[in-house]
Amino acid sequence: MAWFRKRARADRGGWPLRAFVFAYLGLFVVLPLIAAIPPLVREPPSQVWEKVTAPQAVAAMKLSASAAAVGGAINTIFGSMLAWTLVRFRFPLRRVLDALVDLPFALPGVVAGIALMALYGPASTVGHFAGPEGWLGLHFVKIGLPPLSLTGGFAALVFANLFVTLPFVVRTVQPVIADLEREAEDAAESLGASPFQIFRRVILPQIAPAIVTGFGLAFARGVNEYGVAVLVSGNIPYESLVMPVYVFQRLEANDYTGATAIAAVLLLMALAVLLLTYAWSQWRVRRVA
Repeated sequence: MAWFRKRARADRGGWPLRAFVFAYLGLFVVLPLIAAIPPLVREPPSQVWEKVTAPQAVAAMKLSASAAAVGGAINTIFGSMLAWTLVRFRFPLRRVLDALVDLPFALPGVVAGIALMALYGPASTVGHFAGPEGWLGLHFVKIGLPPLSLTGGFAALVFANLFVTLPFVVRTVQPVIADLEREAEDAAESLGASPFQIFRRVILPQIAPAIVTGFGLAFARGVNEYGVAVLVSGNIPYESLVMPVYVFQRLEANDYTGATAIAAVLLLMALAVLLLTYAWSQWRVRRVA
């Protein structure tokens, strides 16, 4: 009983901090999102639906979602491998590599876009190698495939997502790997389990929720990427125009309803993916426990 009274006093003592946290989140996160609702409510639902289902908008949605899914899936695999390497191995410049993972967080999207254009653009060595006149491009043509365009198309968007979303996977998986207990792995090895069996039966079930969460964060970030995409994609309708750039174009055309409607779709897509990954991760944690 004394413990309960002590805990109640501690909870009451923390109410100013909790009130401040809720007020801060409400002011800078929830309120701006709610402010976008009234312009949509004032418009006829048929008009909002027409804006959302416009052919150009649908094409931009599909392109953004597919590029984000491919980039997120690739980063989920290699980002998890990178997180494992940073945690389990000690090697020169490991701390430098660990710090470089956070570079996309700090680097402006425009700067990253310029860097990718310089590396993969048509005038670069890599871009020429994969282009119509390059060695790889010519071999693609011989087998009936188009030359690989590393800027101005789907591949460019995937590369942009790979750059932008890598930290989300690494920083989500890395602490989980660091908290893994080696005893279970040592016990499985002593019983004759192969490295693959140890990974599949001992390690993967414990890090799977973090991996799925990392993919969800990477997808949500990739589908909303603007700074890099606006420079490397080419912004061609029905071919390389992504949703965030399409929203900006609608604003430039004074189509505030269309821009707000597409922005709401972006928000709902990100929220749906995050909620689904969070729900699956919680279910997986309870099942493993």
